[in-house]
Amino acid sequence: MPSLGRIRSLDGVRGVAALVVMLYHVSLIARPHVSGELWAWLTQSPLKLLFVGTESVLVFFVLSGLVVALPALKEGFGWTTYYPHRVLRLYLPVIMSLVLAAILIVLIPRDPATVPEGSWMRDAQASTVSFESLLSEASLFQTTYDINNVLWSLRWELFFSLLLPVFVIVASAFRKYALLLGAACGALTVVGRITSVDALVYLPVFMMGTLIAVRLEDIVAWGARERRRRVWIGLAATAALFMVSSWVARPIFESGTIGNLFLWGLAGTGAAIIIVLAVAWPACRRLLEVAPVQWLGKISFSLYLVHAPILGTFGFLFGDELWWMSGVVGVPVSLAVAAGFYSLVEAPSQKLSRRVGRWSGRVVRRAPATQAS
Repeated sequence: MPSLGRIRSLDGVRGVAALVVMLYHVSLIARPHVSGELWAWLTQSPLKLLFVGTESVLVFFVLSGLVVALPALKEGFGWTTYYPHRVLRLYLPVIMSLVLAAILIVLIPRDPATVPEGSWMRDAQASTVSFESLLSEASLFQTTYDINNVLWSLRWELFFSLLLPVFVIVASAFRKYALLLGAACGALTVVGRITSVDALVYLPVFMMGTLIAVRLEDIVAWGARERRRRVWIGLAATAALFMVSSWVARPIFESGTIGNLFLWGLAGTGAAIIIVLAVAWPACRRLLEVAPVQWLGKISFSLYLVHAPILGTFGFLFGDELWWMSGVVGVPVSLAVAAGFYSLVEAPSQKLSRRVGRWSGRVVRRAPATQAS
């Protein structure tokens, strides 16, 4: 598959998604302290797009399905290089984010009694940490995480990364029917939401990204030909509606009902449409390629990994009386720490993982020659 070069708009959409997830967690800190009427006004309107959290994680999953699969579609791709590189690329920043979270927990005491019962602060933020709990979360094999709450999604990133050959084979085999298979994946995500089967919710979303990868040239070429603004606006409106429909429809379908779960399941398809727009719609690409958005994209993985422990720390530090300060202080601090984390942890991890991957590939290639001699 010929290379299209780096699509910078994908970096931009990753940055926007990371920012939205952070704002979502700020909203969870605020939730116990705002009136039901205000909460409904914020979440049951288009404003929800500014802090649509779990749904934005699906954008990451589609992105991974695309960008991780792309190299595997090229000639000369080596699985013995890929696996060590990919595993280290995920685990090293994850481990260091847990170290950061543990330090914050130890240095700044967390008393659960100072935060509302049933809140994100109480239920998803660890008040103590042990070596065993650190190891457990670092493995990425447990289902719940409270030292670093966002790691639940890295668990699915790991599963997809390990299963990448299956995704690439299936997507390549059904390349001509990518749109049909993508629709089937969207339907599976809906079924997964209704039946509470997480694998059905998340793995088909990765497959949508891989399907975009196998048809990427065609999608980009279509975007260059398509001049009708109504097509782009229609797709953007559909993506936005799918991302927030389970929220805006809550006056009709309450949370947890089959109707609401059905609408929630549409977010996977919404995320896939967002990625298609990011690579194909010229106006969207230009917006995502402006310098501030590109900077967010550069530090997006680091921001995703560090923001929850930082917001949680400020949530305990300020307590109920000054809960609003958690976001006012926590957001800029998270951005600053993410920039430092990128420079000190993520970028070196990328270099190390590439070196280890290349070394592994060379060792495996030499092995048959050594045995033959």
